[in-house]
Amino acid sequence: MSTAELAPQPRFKLPPAFGGGIIAVVSAFLVGAALIAAVGVNPLTAYAALFEAAVGTKNGLAETLVRTVPLGLCGLGIALAFRAGVFNVGAEGQLFLGGTAAAAVGVACAGWPSFILLPAMAIAAMLAGGLWSGLAAWLKLRFRADELITTIMLNYVAIHFVGFLLHGPLKEPNGALAQTARLTSDARLPVLLAGTRLHAGILIVLVAVVLAHLFLWKRVNGFRLRVVGLNPRAAENAGINIRAMMLFGFLVCGALSGLAGFAEVAGVQRRMIENLSPGFGYTAIIVALLGSTNPVGVLAAAFLFAALQIGATTMESAAGVPGTLTTVIQGLVVLFLIGRPALSLLRERLAGRRT
Repeated sequence: MSTAELAPQPRFKLPPAFGGGIIAVVSAFLVGAALIAAVGVNPLTAYAALFEAAVGTKNGLAETLVRTVPLGLCGLGIALAFRAGVFNVGAEGQLFLGGTAAAAVGVACAGWPSFILLPAMAIAAMLAGGLWSGLAAWLKLRFRADELITTIMLNYVAIHFVGFLLHGPLKEPNGALAQTARLTSDARLPVLLAGTRLHAGILIVLVAVVLAHLFLWKRVNGFRLRVVGLNPRAAENAGINIRAMMLFGFLVCGALSGLAGFAEVAGVQRRMIENLSPGFGYTAIIVALLGSTNPVGVLAAAFLFAALQIGATTMESAAGVPGTLTTVIQGLVVLFLIGRPALSLLRERLAGRRT
């Protein structure tokens, strides 16, 4: 992120830093190809199987978009928090609490019309996620507690608290599993593509991306948020309320992560379950970084990682490549993203020696 990004960006122009993300992805895939070749499989065959499964069929594309929803919402929240200079990595716990709140409202208010019930569930999810993130904000602003530590630890507290609720007060009556009662049809997000699980949550993601883009580049508070993230001291000298912007970063991250929980409960699971997320909140950190904390870039990164995860199983069965290699590729993306400054420094030193 550079100071050039403070200038208004027309339409959906991506920042120059996003090009580095593309290079990181390409580099990760090249190294992944070498690893695939090392196990005796043609990399082109493996990647073809992966992307055929992820985007080559109607059902595959639908599943990729379904997984894009939680990754996109959590990644967008984390990106906005990063923009405010807040390293909130607690999206996983916030997602769990958001999903639990949404399911509790959906079960308790069964029978309400869907145009009232669904917004009520979404609002409850956003409030639950926002309040949980607000606890980390209070620790940060009141006691200067490191948000990296507090948000990570609060993830475990939230997940175990949700487990307690699902084994106790919110458990389905006469049910054997730790889950809530099944949501009625009025409490479910509508399916957009017949014969698939693609639900209206993808529309929520698209609206959130547009609103975040407009906020960052068209609103005064969006400008203030970016200034605080780039240079807190300059922001303070300019009269910007740094604490308010940091608090906003915490709350918006929690709200969007809670909304991701609502989308999973109302769109996919149709109830709250104990293992709602396979790690969406953690993967979303990579998504936010890969997207250069730009809303449009975050959406693209979320789609890419969703495609990798959906295609992993098919790549393993069709090409004989271990599915864990997709996890390795994701890790390589992170390494190449982190290593970009080192590569720039190396080029500068080599240029200096030649001179």
